[in-house]
Amino acid sequence: MTIRKRHLAWIVLLALAILLGARWLFHEAEGPRIEALKPVRQPMVQTIVASGRVIQRRQSKLGTIGGEFAALIGPSGSGKSTLLNQIGLLDRPTEGQIFIEGKATEDLDDHALTALRGKKLGFIFQSHHLLPGLEVIENVMLPAAGVEGGFRESMRPPAQALLDAVGLGEWSDAWPRQLSGGMQQRVAVARALMNDPRLVLADEPTGNLDTESSDQVFQLLRRRNEENQTAFLVVTHNHELARRCDRVIELVDGRVVYDGAPSGMRAA
Repeated sequence: MTIRKRHLAWIVLLALAILLGARWLFHEAEGPRIEALKPVRQPMVQTIVASGRVIQRRQSKLGTIGGEFAALIGPSGSGKSTLLNQIGLLDRPTEGQIFIEGKATEDLDDHALTALRGKKLGFIFQSHHLLPGLEVIENVMLPAAGVEGGFRESMRPPAQALLDAVGLGEWSDAWPRQLSGGMQQRVAVARALMNDPRLVLADEPTGNLDTESSDQVFQLLRRRNEENQTAFLVVTHNHELARRCDRVIELVDGRVVYDGAPSGMRAA
């Protein structure tokens, strides 16, 4: 199917969003920006290595997320979104370096960071952020279109396979407004996996869903983790969901206060 004229405006918007690092999607009221951290505080991220795993070093070692499914919990304002911003190359740490598969990122310009982010990382947001003027399958294709500079027919088969995997194969030609909230979030999951990222960062991916839809989305992420060894770092306020993860990392005031098995979590 050839690209319709109406797609051109969305491609332009997509390009602008990528150039801006999609910051507007992450900058909610939860956590302090890195620039706003007080000098007396320890830098939240000193070293991160993502090569199927993530390592964060500071005075205490956060550990690794190697093909694991990890939950990131903590009260509002604890710095969870800030940490995801840094790992996602949307913000730079005040100290230290971030490495993606052994490649240092501190000297990369915005264009290079955008390209690296698009190829190696996936993002799932609390709100699905589907573009209403694109069909469901075209929304799934967006990350690939961002990397390639436009839609290609070769993107359609893998996008369709992802929709099939999330149980929405028959809805590929539908419009987002025709889908329920849970279905739209499943499309967002498929979109995040379009470029086969090594690491997926999910900021409250089930926060706006009912219990049944939340469980469906969580199971989709879990299955991808188990079948493809894709690493997931999932921000959540839902302690029951966190207990179903491999590991739980708890932040309080920008500091790691717990990092271990779900069985050792503090009571909510």
